[in-house]
Formats: sequence, structure tokens, C-alpha cells
Amino acid sequence: MGATISDVAREAGVGVGTVSRVLNDSPRVSDATRHKVLRVMDRLDYSPNPFARRLSLGRTLTLAVIVPFFTRPSFVERLRGVEAATAETEYDLIIYNVESVDKRDDCFRRGARTERNDGLIIISLSPSDEEVERFLRSQVPTVLVDARHPELNHVVVDDVRGGHMATQHLLDLGHERIAFVGDDYPNPFHFTSSHHRHIGYERALTEAEIEPRPEYVATGKHGRDVAWELTHHLLSLREPPTAIVAASDIQALGVLEAARERDISVPSALSVVGYDDIEIAEYLNLTTIHQPLFESGWRATHLLFQLIEDQEVEPICDQQPVRLIARGTTASPR
Repeated sequence: MGATISDVAREAGVGVGTVSRVLNDSPRVSDATRHKVLRVMDRLDYSPNPFARRLSLGRTLTLAVIVPFFTRPSFVERLRGVEAATAETEYDLIIYNVESVDKRDDCFRRGARTERNDGLIIISLSPSDEEVERFLRSQVPTVLVDARHPELNHVVVDDVRGGHMATQHLLDLGHERIAFVGDDYPNPFHFTSSHHRHIGYERALTEAEIEPRPEYVATGKHGRDVAWELTHHLLSLREPPTAIVAASDIQALGVLEAARERDISVPSALSVVGYDDIEIAEYLNLTTIHQPLFESGWRATHLLFQLIEDQEVEPICDQQPVRLIARGTTASPR
């Protein structure tokens, strides 16, 4: 049998309540008493019962993270940021992977329960007003990442600016026939990032006095294979584009694969810009828009810790910067 809290109290010559206060880092314990109790705990190799500790704190010491398609590289990076922020705390993580609309709705209901978790992070899934009201009513501190709602803290980037930046880079190189490959919108999961990047793309063209061409906008289900198919369609047009803005690096991979199959040289015959700057982008020498994926997960988790300690703080929008990373898939048109 391992040492108990009573054993520690008896050896240290203090009450069980004092040991409990040391465990909870209470300021009501003097430094001398704290050091004495900690020395006894070390000598007896005492480990507090995690369930009893959670009861004494009135918390679950658990954070829930709701994330769609969590094996996608951009979501993995955000989850790495969340994990890094919790690594040196007592909190455990529960990750809900959402791959269907029904699963999304179920996870939102389960996440809004204080007996399950002390706080909730939702990645890339925009909750409705009704769902936000449920979170607020249940008093589960909630932070959004890559999604927005005025009643909740959220960590985002300016995707309109990012789409504009990607397109402006191609315009500066001299391209005029610029296409866009992205996600369908609206979509069942209410993903908005690709849509906002498309808005930025059209805004840059309009500012350059280039009329956006509907046939140059190709959208479908998110993924490399669909982007590959959409790109084949674009490159089959009577007047194909000389450049393509992809709404993600994964979709840019599909664009590059389709160009290679058609023996179209990148960047001399086709320039390609991605979005996200996932790890493989550097390996492929892909020009892309960098967004701080890891940092967004890390910052969201620290925002959540602040909310857990003080739920009265006003919701904030933590907007992270984006920047263009020019590599080898873009050049002036021939």
C-alpha cells in the first residue's frame, strides 16, 4: 500500500487539512510548513489520489477539444499547440474527432457539460447562436480556434487578407489569368476559411481592375483528390489559367499533381500558391501563406485557462498574423 495523506500529515506533524492546502498551493500555508510537508511527501513517495484531488478542487481537470478530421496536417499542428500548453499542467485532454454533421452536433452537446470537462476548445467549427447560448448557460468556458462568434473568445487569422495576399503576389509577378481552387460554400460543417480566402482573391483581382472569371473558380469537397480533379478541369479550358491560388496546402498538392500529369511545368508554365504552410510545403518548395497553426492552439489553451479562473472576463478576438512565404512554385508568366 502506498502512503496516504494521513501518513504525510502524521509524519509532518500537521493536520490533513494543511497537507491538502499544500497540494492545492494555498497561500494560507507558511513557507516553512510547506517545505516540511513537501519533504515528507518526497520521503514517503506520496502521490495524491487524482480523483480525490479533482473532488477537492471542484474540477474535473479535463479539457475537451472538438476538432473535425483531426488527421489533417493543419488540425494536427493546432492540436500540438493545445497539447504543448497543457503538458506541464495537471489537465488531461479529451479529443472529439468530428467526421459527420451528426457527430458534430453530438459533440457540441457533450462538450457543454461541466461534469465532463472544465473547459472546451472548438477548432474550425462555427457554433450557431443557439449552440453558443447552450455553452454560456452551462457555464463551460469555451474558446474557438479558426472560427468566430462575438459571445466567445476566439483565435483566428484574417483569411480575407491571406487570400488577397496570395493573389496579389501573383498579380505582382504579372499574372492576370488567375484561378482559385477551394471548398464548397456553404457546406454542412459551416467551414468558412476557404470562403473568406476566396473573397480576398476576388478583392485583389477587382482592385487590379481584372474582372473575376466564374470559370476560373473551382470548388468542391476539401481534399487532395478533389483538387486534382478540379485542376484538370481548369487546365482543360480553352484559355487555361497561368496561376492558381489553392485554399490550402493539401489542395495545392492536388493542383501540382494534375499539372505534373499534364506535363505542365511549375512555375514556368503554371504558378501555384497554397495556404497554411504545413510541414510538407517547405519540402515541396511550395509558395504559400503561412498562418501560425501551432501558436493558435497554444494561445487558445492559455485563453481557456484564464477563462476557467475568471469567467467574467470580456470575450476577445485574438487575431494572429499571416504572411507570404515565396518559394519555388511561383514565377512570372511566360
